[in-house]
Amino acid sequence: MILETKVRIPFLWGKSTFIKTNWAQVNLIVGPNGSGKTLLAEELAVQFSNAGNRIFFVKSDRTDQEKMLSVLKNNEFVREKIETVLSGMFGKSIKFEENPDGTFIPIVINKNRNIEYNLKEGECHGLKEILTLLVALYSTSSGCLFFDEPELHLHPQFQLFFMNEIRRAAAENPERIFFLITHSPFFIDLRFPEDLTGVVVCHSNRIPTHIEQLSQDDEQLFRRFLPRFNTYHKQFFFSDNQIFVEGYTDQQIFSRLLDMLENRYDSIGTGIIDVGGKDELGVFCKVCSLLGTDGRIIADLDSLFRGKLRDVVCADSRASVWLEKQAEKQKPFYRQLFSEKVIRQGITLEMLVSRLESFLIEIGTAIGNSSAPVTAKVTLLREKICALFDKYEKVEDIDTFKTVVLQGIMLLGSELSPALTAEQAALLSSVKNLAALIFAAAEAVRVYILPRGCIEHYYTRNHVSYMPVTAKDRLFHTERKYLSTAKAGQIKEAYTELINLLEQVCMKSVI
Repeated sequence: MILETKVRIPFLWGKSTFIKTNWAQVNLIVGPNGSGKTLLAEELAVQFSNAGNRIFFVKSDRTDQEKMLSVLKNNEFVREKIETVLSGMFGKSIKFEENPDGTFIPIVINKNRNIEYNLKEGECHGLKEILTLLVALYSTSSGCLFFDEPELHLHPQFQLFFMNEIRRAAAENPERIFFLITHSPFFIDLRFPEDLTGVVVCHSNRIPTHIEQLSQDDEQLFRRFLPRFNTYHKQFFFSDNQIFVEGYTDQQIFSRLLDMLENRYDSIGTGIIDVGGKDELGVFCKVCSLLGTDGRIIADLDSLFRGKLRDVVCADSRASVWLEKQAEKQKPFYRQLFSEKVIRQGITLEMLVSRLESFLIEIGTAIGNSSAPVTAKVTLLREKICALFDKYEKVEDIDTFKTVVLQGIMLLGSELSPALTAEQAALLSSVKNLAALIFAAAEAVRVYILPRGCIEHYYTRNHVSYMPVTAKDRLFHTERKYLSTAKAGQIKEAYTELINLLEQVCMKSVI
C-alpha cells in the first residue's frame, strides 16, 4: 500500500520526522522498551484513518474484553471458528449462560475432563489472550488492524499459530492492512524479501528506521538467505546491541567474556548471535545497514579475502566516508601504493584490500620458494605455505594462503627479511600499515576483524599456529572447560586482547 505518513514525536526524536510511504500488508513495529513503538503506531492509526481506512486497535491492556465476549455471543460465524481453534489447541469449547438480569456468563467446557467453569474466573491468561486476538481478527474483514504486544501470555507455539492466522487472513483479503507492535521474534515472519519493507525498527533516543524499497541485487540476496533465517537470528530486531559472529565457538567464548567487561552495564541488552557462516555475516551486515540498526560483527581474518562480508563492507557508504576523511592524512602512504592519478580519483576500500592481496601473494610466494637459512618460527611459516602450494594448483586464489601470509607478517615482521629480496622486505611495514588501515575502515561499518586469525588463535589452553585450524571441537571444549572454572581475575588476564576488543565493539555508535 502506498500512503505517505509523517510522524513527529519531539520528546523521543527531537526535530526529526519519521516518513514512510511504502507499506506492506503485514507490518511489524519492533525495538527495545521505551523506544516509542506504541506512540508511533497510534500516530500511524490516525493517519491511516484520515486516509479513509477503518481502524481497529487491540491495545496491550486488553480493556475491551467485554466487547470481545459480546462478539462471541452474537456472531455465530466467529464463535464457530474460535470453538474449532479452542478444541484443537486446548480440547475446550465455550458457551454462554444468561443471568436473570439479561447479562451472559462465558462458560468454558473442558471436553477431556467433562468440566465447566467461568471463563473470567477460572481460565488462564493464555486462553483469554488468544480469544481476544482471534475475535479481533475474525470479526473484521476490512481496514487496518493494529495489535499491540500480541505475544502477551502466549506460548511460542500459539504466537506462531496466530501469526499464521494473520497471514491467512491477509491472503484472503489483500485490502486489509495489519500492524503488529511486538517484542517477540516469533512474529518476525519474513518469507519473502519484500516483507522487509514492512519492518519498522524503533530505537532509543533516535528516529525509527525502515527499508522503503529493495534493490534487485538485495532481493536476490535475501531470497537465498531468508529460508535459513530462524527465530534465534531475529533477536537483532529488538536491540541495537547485538553482535554477530561466524560460529557457535565464537558465540560461546564471547558470551562468557561479556561478563568480564570493565563496565558490564555497557553490555546490557547485548547478545552474541552465531550466524553459521562467513557469507551469512555479510547478509546480516547488509540487513543491519539497510534497516539502520547498529549491529556489530566480529569476523575472522580470512573474511577480508573472500565471501559476502567483504563485498558488503567494501560497498558500504560508511567505509567510503571514513576513507574520504582520512585521504589527506594518508596521502603520503597512498603514494607508496598508487599512482597520483589513481589517488586523485579516490581510494576505495576494495582497492586497498586488492593491493594488500597483491603484496601477500608476492611475499608468500617468495617465502615458499626461498631456501635461505631462517629462524625456527619462519621455518614453520614456510612449511605451512609450502603445504598450501602442494595442495592447491592456484594458491594465489585461496583465501587461506593470503591469511597465513598476513598472519606471518603480523607475527614475525622483519624476521622474515632473510627469506625475501630487499624490495620485498621493504614491503613488510607497508603490509602492516595497510592491514591496520583496512581494519579501521571496516570498523566504520561496525565490522571488527580478529587480527590474529580466528577465535582459536586466542585460546590459552592450547597454542594454535596459522590457519586452517584442525580439531576445532576438541580445542573449544578444552577452552570452554577452563572458562567455566577459572576465576574472573584469571580470565581477564588470559583474554585481555579479546576483552579489549569487546569493550570497543560494545561502545554505542550514533548512526
